[in-house]
Amino acid sequence: MYKRQAPAQRAHPAPAAPARPQPTENRSAPQVQLIPAPAAGALDAAEEAVDLLLESGRAPGDILVLTTGEQHPWAVHELSFGEAAYWAQQDAGDDVFFADASAVDRAKPRPVVVVAANGDAGDAVARALPVARDRAAALLIVCGDPQTINSALGAGV
Repeated sequence: MYKRQAPAQRAHPAPAAPARPQPTENRSAPQVQLIPAPAAGALDAAEEAVDLLLESGRAPGDILVLTTGEQHPWAVHELSFGEAAYWAQQDAGDDVFFADASAVDRAKPRPVVVVAANGDAGDAVARALPVARDRAAALLIVCGDPQTINSALGAGV
């Protein structure tokens, strides 16, 4: 299980004002927040967003973190025990779950999805964000280059 460490003394980036949700067929769209960060800093920004969510009372099992570039170190660690054990943690739903965006179709919906747009390929972000938005029941937080993200979402966020 992923255990959060106490956050270091550092300034947390202030999330941008949420975008107006766009309607979907059967449910309301999640609130979307953008945390501007360069691709190289997107994973750190996502970590800080998760810290803030947990500190504000979100349950760890409410949060899915997706990466569009290099996988989160925790995902790499958990995958070393095998695919079955890794995906069983998602099914248990009792902790933050980290996945590569290429596996977003396999990820189950959660109230909050945090995307670290930490890869240089805008096409990976463009493929991941619409599906990530579908997986987020209440809140989608995207950390990365605003221009790439706005282009992928098709709206100013």
